[in-house]
Amino acid sequence: MKLRLIAVGTRMPAWVTAGFEDYAERLPRELKLELVELPLAVRGKNADLERAKNAEGEKLLERSRDTHRVMLDERGAAWTSPDLATRLKAWMQNGRDVSLLVGGPDGHSAEVQKSADERWSLSKLTLPHALVRVLIAEQLYRAWSLTANHPYHRA
Repeated sequence: MKLRLIAVGTRMPAWVTAGFEDYAERLPRELKLELVELPLAVRGKNADLERAKNAEGEKLLERSRDTHRVMLDERGAAWTSPDLATRLKAWMQNGRDVSLLVGGPDGHSAEVQKSADERWSLSKLTLPHALVRVLIAEQLYRAWSLTANHPYHRA
């Protein structure tokens, strides 16, 4: 099974790439985590933000076609690490690839919201998009460690 983190936004600082890759590389071969970066839609002084969200949403949907879609959303379910481990196990048993969708600065389009199989909230805090990438990779590694009885997670 493949996990895809599909995120709107490019040109992240080096620490983001390093942090993401560190955790992604720790995952076993059968649970590959791939980062797909999508460019932000053009935003100007009088930009139509709904149109920008829709353009980004189309790209998110295109890149996540035929996968189980998990939309990152502040109004989504707040999972504990053991909850995520349970979900990860279910996703692995399902056999479908999983796409974790991170929208742009204005959120997700209505179409992305309708197409989501699950909604996941990382925190009630507003987090920078760069940090979210590292946090998701770490939490997926932690979830895997729980399913594999690996000593990484010490509760």
